[in-house]
Amino acid sequence: MKFTLIIPGKNWRLSLAELTSLFDARGIKFFVYTFSKNFFVVSTKKEVDASIIDYLGGIIKIGVSATSFSTKIVKRAFLQEDKRAKEQISKKIATSGLIDDIVKTDLKKTIFGVSVYCAEKSLRSVSKIIQRFVGSSIKKELSGYGKKSKFMGFAKDRRLPQLSNVEVLKKHMVENKAEILFCVGRDLTFLATTVAVHDPFEFQKRDVGKPIQRKIFAISPRIARIMVNLASCTEGKTLLDPFCGVGTILQEALLSKGKAIGVDINRWCIEASIRNMKWLEKEYRLENAEYRAIKGDVHRLTKKIGCEQIDCIATEPDLGPALRQVPTESYAVRIVEKLEPLYYGLLEEAHKVLKKGGRLVLVSPFIKTRSGKPVTLKITKKALEIGFERVFPFKREFFEDVTTIEGLFGVSSFVDTEKRHKIGREIKLFQK
Repeated sequence: MKFTLIIPGKNWRLSLAELTSLFDARGIKFFVYTFSKNFFVVSTKKEVDASIIDYLGGIIKIGVSATSFSTKIVKRAFLQEDKRAKEQISKKIATSGLIDDIVKTDLKKTIFGVSVYCAEKSLRSVSKIIQRFVGSSIKKELSGYGKKSKFMGFAKDRRLPQLSNVEVLKKHMVENKAEILFCVGRDLTFLATTVAVHDPFEFQKRDVGKPIQRKIFAISPRIARIMVNLASCTEGKTLLDPFCGVGTILQEALLSKGKAIGVDINRWCIEASIRNMKWLEKEYRLENAEYRAIKGDVHRLTKKIGCEQIDCIATEPDLGPALRQVPTESYAVRIVEKLEPLYYGLLEEAHKVLKKGGRLVLVSPFIKTRSGKPVTLKITKKALEIGFERVFPFKREFFEDVTTIEGLFGVSSFVDTEKRHKIGREIKLFQK
C-alpha cells in the first residue's frame, strides 16, 4: 500500500468530506489510515497522482510518505531529551530516500524547508525545536553528499513551523522535492516529500480575473469546487446550479470535465455566466465543453430542464440580507422564515429534475446572533418528506480504524464561516 499525506484547510471536516467524495466518485480504492485536524494519512494501492490537487478546493498540500516510525521515539527525543532517540530520528531521515531525491536535482544550491504538523498535543509546544532539528539533520546529510543547501527558516512571530503553500510555490520546492513534511500522529510519525500544493493564484484568477464579477453576493471558487466534489460531479456528468449568479459553480463543474447548466431569474446573471464560461473555455483550453444558462424561476425548473435529466445539483440560493451587525435571535428567525418558501420550492423541483441517485449539495444560511446561538434554516425534515435521503460522506468502509470516527458517522452537513462574517454557510448533502 502507498501512504499519501494530506494537509487540509482550516475547515478540516469539510476538507476530509471533499476528499472522500472525490476518491469515491472516481473509483479510487482508499482507506483513511489516520486523520486529525492537522493532517490525513490515506493508503491506496497505487500512488495518488499529484495533479489531483487541481481538482480539490479544501486541500493545501499533498505529500508522498517516505517512512514512518513510532511517535514514542519523538516524545523521548524532544520531551525527555534522549540523545539515542534523536540519533534514531536522524538515521530514519538519512535512510528514508528523501535526501536522495533532493540530491538528484541539478541545482548547485538547494533551498529546502521543513513543515511540522503535530496532531499529538504533548509535542506541540516543541514543534519549532523539532523543525530545527529535522532541518539541521537534512542539511548535514546533504553536506555529506557535497550538496550545498540553505534551510528556509520562519519569522520569529510565526505561531507554527509550517511553510505556506505560497512559499512552497514561490521557492519551487515541489519541482525540487525540497519541502519535507514531518507529521506527528498519536501513534505514528510520518516523513514525506511534498509533491503538490494548492495554487491560490489559479483560484484568484477564476475569482477576480473573469470578465464579470458580483462581489456582494459572490461564492468563492474554492467553496464552489468543494461543493462540486461533494456533489460527485465527475467527467461527463451534468451539474445544475438553479441560482447560478455569474457562474462560479458552473465554472468549477466544467473544470471537473462535467457538463454545466445554469438557471437564474435575473437575465443579467444569465448573460454574465455565459460570458464567464466562454472566458473559462478559452483561458483553460477546454475541449468539447458543454454548458448553457437559462433564465427561469426555481419554482418551475421542470419546465425548463425536464424530469430526471440532471446528475447532480450544487447551489447557493439567497442567504438573506447583508448585515452590518450581528442580529438579535428574533430578527435572525424572521430572516430564515422569509427564506423558507424559496428553499422548499427548490427542494420540490430539485427532486423532480434529478436522476435516481443524484446528489443535491445545498448551501443555507448560518446566522450568528447576539445570544451566541446560531439560527439556521431547518430544511432537512422537508427534504426527507419530499423523498431525499441524507448523504453521509464518512462511510465506515473508508476508514482503517472505525473506532476513531464515531463522531463523524452521522455528519451530513458542514458549517463554513469566518469571524468577520455575520452570516455563514451551512452546506447540506442530500441524495435522491
